[in-house]
Amino acid sequence: MNNHFFELIEHTNRSVFLTGKAGTGKTTFLNEFVKKTRKKHIVVAPTGIAAINAGGVTIHSMFGLPLRTFLPTTDRIDGSLGNNIADLQQHFKYRKDKLKLLREVEVLIIDEVSMLRADVLDMMDFSLRFIRRNNQRFGGVQMLFIGDLYQLPPVVRDEHILKMFYQSPFFFDSLAIKDIPLLTIELTKVYRQTDENFLEILNSIRDGDVANIDFEHLNERYDPEFNAGEDSYIYLCSHNKLADDINQQKLAEIKVSPATFEAKLFGEFKENQFPNEQFLELKIGAQVMFIRNDISGEKKYFNGKIGEISALDEKEIKVILAGSEREITVKREVWEQKKYSLDGEKNIKEEVLGSFEQFPIKLAWAVTIHKSQGLTFDKVIIDAGKSFTAGQVYVALSRCRTLEGIVLKSKITPEVIFKDNRILQFQGDTFANDNVEEILNREKYDYSIRKVLRSVDSQWLLKEVELWNNLSITTKSIDHAKSKMLYTQLKRDVVNLGKIFEKLERIIFQKVNNFINQTEEWSEIESKTKGAVNFFFNEVKDKIFSPLKEFYSEIKGVKGLKNYNEELRSWLEDIEEYLNGLKTAHLLETKLLDEKNDKEVSMKIAKVPSQVLTFQLFEQGKTISEIALERGLVKETVLGHLAKFAEQGLLDLSRVITSDKIKTFEKAFKTDPKETLNEWKNALPNDFDFNEIRILINHFTHKLAKGKES
Repeated sequence: MNNHFFELIEHTNRSVFLTGKAGTGKTTFLNEFVKKTRKKHIVVAPTGIAAINAGGVTIHSMFGLPLRTFLPTTDRIDGSLGNNIADLQQHFKYRKDKLKLLREVEVLIIDEVSMLRADVLDMMDFSLRFIRRNNQRFGGVQMLFIGDLYQLPPVVRDEHILKMFYQSPFFFDSLAIKDIPLLTIELTKVYRQTDENFLEILNSIRDGDVANIDFEHLNERYDPEFNAGEDSYIYLCSHNKLADDINQQKLAEIKVSPATFEAKLFGEFKENQFPNEQFLELKIGAQVMFIRNDISGEKKYFNGKIGEISALDEKEIKVILAGSEREITVKREVWEQKKYSLDGEKNIKEEVLGSFEQFPIKLAWAVTIHKSQGLTFDKVIIDAGKSFTAGQVYVALSRCRTLEGIVLKSKITPEVIFKDNRILQFQGDTFANDNVEEILNREKYDYSIRKVLRSVDSQWLLKEVELWNNLSITTKSIDHAKSKMLYTQLKRDVVNLGKIFEKLERIIFQKVNNFINQTEEWSEIESKTKGAVNFFFNEVKDKIFSPLKEFYSEIKGVKGLKNYNEELRSWLEDIEEYLNGLKTAHLLETKLLDEKNDKEVSMKIAKVPSQVLTFQLFEQGKTISEIALERGLVKETVLGHLAKFAEQGLLDLSRVITSDKIKTFEKAFKTDPKETLNEWKNALPNDFDFNEIRILINHFTHKLAKGKES
């Protein structure tokens, strides 16, 4: 991975279009970025197959967008033409978990962006601004677009409708993109081809530079009568039907019985996103292509590698790789249908909805150009007839490692080469390869400092303290003296932290300014921010989170306080999130929280036993009847709870049992103690009930034991 490109995305808030010619490693960059980044991210793609291959989800499923064309206007339009802004709003009624997820995202990655229509990107922009309550473009989310605009373009059914508002269907002509300072970063090293002459031809075709295409040299590969015979060639076609017909014809020519392998489906996996055939029909001798890289780490094959089947059974298939006599064993592999969600600490996690298990091979005498995008072949047969669209000639030719590996069934002529000045203009205006280091050095320090200060800023707590206090005042069933005392302490500490933060912010920005002017070392800024993170973590945890959590634990589950407790719990969860944010805070690559402070911060509260809750209310002065009403219990259960505290001598008997009864029982206990509860019931007057007797037994037994100890 180009480290400067990674750092630009990781250490600034710049939105980036990462592009590059075929074979320059765009997919590799994506995979490495996702592994390495600390930013909360999701990966989406315009089509189902592209999403599965990129390890993400489709744009439409993530954002719940309508399939019809979007027209960015508030004017009423014919519903058969498309949706306007008002029509779009109804699609933003997301579930709570989806809302939380999209509000947490820091960087949104869109793969295969050449196929993304401008109006779809504008719908994403409207969605993100709406649900994040942030009117910056994309709701303030950093965007990473990945793809090659010279390859397969967006599919547009109603181009005349789109032209009413958009200069082109490409993503860069969306209204949203025009408002952000997008940078185009181009990967330039081609890993697929090494022949300079072939690369020159490919580059000229890609740029639509007809004058500099060596058609004569290219068309030396023209051979309309060519027959592949036993050689492992791939036939690249413009349409699915043509590819399917060739594959079925070739399979039929092998005079052995076929074997059918059914995919194993688990959970939810949409049929239009199956990465391979559900019923895969194969024969020994069939030419196949691998459709993904070897995930075992052994690198036995890669996406696009050709081979011939040498043996078949239900559990494994043996394939002899083209260009060698090496036979490898292939087992079924799993593709996953994913969705993104948040875990308990508000980190974005991938959740598997379903899976598709099948052998990672398919018949490969022929494949469509569309499905060949991203693949690499050694030998291809291409028919570049008039059915080719813009970008298809380049995609088809650039699949092959060498010009010598290509056979042309029809000549490449200037008529099938397209030049798109819109792409040239956009990439020229936004090209930033030469400025990456300068932009990074200019912006990364400021970005990183501001990110840390956002994590540390505790000023939001003051508003929450006041809201909680107002709720406490109007809530009847709580200990108002206790909540008032807690409020006074919390407000004092929160106000003090706010003043400290304001001072810290001024000092930090002064130090950054000194650093830029080379009068202060970065290590001093690092030391100051490290001290700040540890100070605020400990102060908020010890003086705000812990006392509030303790207060909550005492009233959790108390009848009549459901709404109050839900509000209090929500606030505690926000503080928990704040503290966990400090635990993961970094200044560039430096972790800021000391190891000794890096302890679990959790809302989990040990379940308070029911009898403890009863006794707490009793200690507050409530009567047996009041406790029973508040807790939704019968009086007998309340007395049973109190009996447990009588065992420890903690119960004030005079509040539960009359003095006459206490004297009567005490006299009997000293002169003629009984063994069982029933014996006591029979020996005492009829107005003693079982619960009273149990409380009295427990109380005087404890008293007797204490007397013996002394």
